[in-house]
Amino acid sequence: MRIFDLKQSEHERAGDLCLLAELFHPERIAPGVSCRYSLAHAIILAGEATIPHRLKASSEVYYILSGRGVMHIDDEVAEIGVGQLVYIPPGAVQWVENRGNEDLVFLAIVDPAWREEDEEVISDMLK
Repeated sequence: MRIFDLKQSEHERAGDLCLLAELFHPERIAPGVSCRYSLAHAIILAGEATIPHRLKASSEVYYILSGRGVMHIDDEVAEIGVGQLVYIPPGAVQWVENRGNEDLVFLAIVDPAWREEDEEVISDMLK
């Protein structure tokens, strides 16, 4: 039995500037596990936002655990909150704003599993 515990993971600033703890990755954290996806626990602090970015070959799903935010996917913008799931298709430019007073916390599932070479920060869209 393989059990992965958030308490044993550290959050670090990711390339898009959110705080990220990789909980499950079939190559790095769970070698030998037959699985296509990776899973991370993400936090966007109150008043912060991620940098516009895209995953060129992977889709991503965010499941919101706490807080509220504004999700941007290409030209679409929507408010998101607890209990909602957001699907982000491969190649879509995305970023999240936390305009609230509490942290926005979510799970991020990437399929196929996240790879650094797949992620592209879109610097010309920086605010």
